[in-house]
Order: sequence, then C-alpha cells, then structure tokens
Amino acid sequence: MTEHPVTGRRLGFFTRLLDDAPPAERYRLAAEQIAHAERHGFDTAWVAQHHFSATEGGLPAPLVLLAHVAAKTSRIRLGTGIITLPLEHPVRVAEDTAVLDQLSGGRLEVGVGSGGTPSSFAAFGRESAERAALYAEHLAVLVNAWSGGDLGGGNRLYPAAPRLLGAVWEATFSVGGGERAGRAGNGLMLSRTQPRPKDAPGLTLAEIQRPIVDAYYEHLPAGAAPRIMASRTAFVADTREEALRYAETGLARAVRHFELSGFPVPADGGIERLIAAFDVHVGTPDDVIASLRADPTLDRVTDLVFQVHSVDPPHPRILRSIELLATEVAPALGWAPPSPDGLSAANTSPSPSLHRRN
Repeated sequence: MTEHPVTGRRLGFFTRLLDDAPPAERYRLAAEQIAHAERHGFDTAWVAQHHFSATEGGLPAPLVLLAHVAAKTSRIRLGTGIITLPLEHPVRVAEDTAVLDQLSGGRLEVGVGSGGTPSSFAAFGRESAERAALYAEHLAVLVNAWSGGDLGGGNRLYPAAPRLLGAVWEATFSVGGGERAGRAGNGLMLSRTQPRPKDAPGLTLAEIQRPIVDAYYEHLPAGAAPRIMASRTAFVADTREEALRYAETGLARAVRHFELSGFPVPADGGIERLIAAFDVHVGTPDDVIASLRADPTLDRVTDLVFQVHSVDPPHPRILRSIELLATEVAPALGWAPPSPDGLSAANTSPSPSLHRRN
C-alpha cells in the first residue's frame, strides 16, 4: 500500500451544542467556545447538525450559526460536521455555502454525510432506507453547482464558489465510504467512536478505522493531497479527579444513547471501563497525551479535532479544556500554533498547519 506522507496536521475544536441550557444560550456558548479556541491558536472549528432532538444535538441549521460565528472571529476556519445531505436541497446548500464562504473570507469547510436519526427523515418526506442513494445524488448536484455547471434552465450558481470544491469532507463509518471519499479527492472524516461489530466486540477504534483509512489512501488520485480528520473525545482538567468526576456524570447520561446506537455497554467495571469502551481521552494533560499517543490512527491524519462529548462538562470547564489542549496536549503531539502575524497553513484550505516534530 502506498501512502502520501503526512507532513503536518491542523488542530480543531468540535461541538454538538449540548450545553445544559436553552437554545439561545447554547448558541451563545458555542460561539464563545469557538472564539476562545481561535484565541488559543486552534486552526478549525466544527459544528454538527441534528434535527428535532435537543439531547442528540442542539443545532438544525449549522450554516446559520457559522455565519454568526464568522462575524465574531477572523482567522479560524469554520466547518460543518456534518450537513445531513439527504435531507437538504443541494442547490440551496450550494447557495448558502457560497454566501457564507464570501462572508467569512473564504474560511468555510463543508463536511457532509448521509447520517442522521432515522426518524428525522419522515419530517422531510424522505425514507431513511434511501439515504445512500439520496446522498450520492445530492452530492453530485452540489459539486456541479460549485463547479459552475448548469443547474437547469441555464441557471448557474451565484455567487460562484469553485474554492469549495477543495473544501469538501465526507463522514463515514465504512470502508466503502473511505473508498468514495478517496476516489473523489475529498476529505475523510472519522468519528470519535464507533459501534463494535457483534462478532468482534473487543476491537479497538484504531482497528476499526484502519481499513477505512487504508481504503481512502488506496483510492486517492495520484498527486492528490490527503485530508483525513480524526475527531476524538478529549476532556482535559487540572486534576484527574476533576476530570473523572465530570466523565462519570456525562458518560452515565450517555449510556442509554450508546445502547440505542448499537454500542455494547459494559455491565460493570465502573467509569474506567466506560472510558475505554467509548474511546474517551480524559484526565490531566499528561493523561490525555499518553492516551492519544496510544492511538495509531492519529499518525495518519491531517486534522486532529477535539470534542468534549459525551462527557459534556459545564461551559467554564470546556473553556479550560480548550486552553490545556492548546498549551500542553497538542504541542506534545507535534502541533505548532500560528505565528504571531496570524499566518499559518490554516489560513489556506485545505493545507494543514499542524507541524510534526521528529
């Protein structure tokens, strides 16, 4: 197998907007967290889209929120993780992303996927069983629009958005999804955790994701630069006791959701077993550094993106975790923050800016 060498990585912050607050306050806190990440040198920020469920994710309209955040930030790149493309009209997605990219000064990254809660599809007049076909159809329309193609009746996208062709990321749990993203030359988005196969419940996350990454590299066109994002749950605190206290509360809340999603939930073993089962990196900076270094997937990615879900500590603890990730954890993994003039590879999509130290 031939791989493109990974010469750098970017550092990202991700939120599903699950703060324990009403919607308006959730959105305010998310904007504050992203601005805080920018001040501490993070290269990218990502928000998820979820429909109808306040407990799975608090944001049905990610591009609206990112437009708000764009006005409050100046450097950090802003991404969707993800837009559920089967539930969207692709021409409208093309128009909204084109306008947002203009407003943000070319800082938009567009993560798309076929996922979403199956029950959400009915409200949009769609069938969950059709998601794969709808995804492929809508992605083709979206790419055609950004490419300046005819959208019917001689209509073409305004404003033009050819830059976004190099800012597409595809989320997947499958080897087939890795092949698809690689073949298209798009970015590959890896989840923070995945259900274990019923016949192999002891597999590690790295063992599950390795063949996905392999397939991506194997199908990437010659000369195309890889873009691989690994999202990871990381909650960093000043003491391990503090981190474990919040982790115990948050993961206990999440157990039922994990069960419904097909995760084998440990029947015993306490908080440490839940941390291992759900691929959580938690503790002091030294704890989290050691835990992340044990994940071989991270040696092959261009973007390392951190979220606090499903620990979901309160807002002040999220801000502190962002600080510790930027000042202690990420530098130990090879990240270099932007230079004082604010210029880094994070300012030019899709090149990474996280420099590895050998």
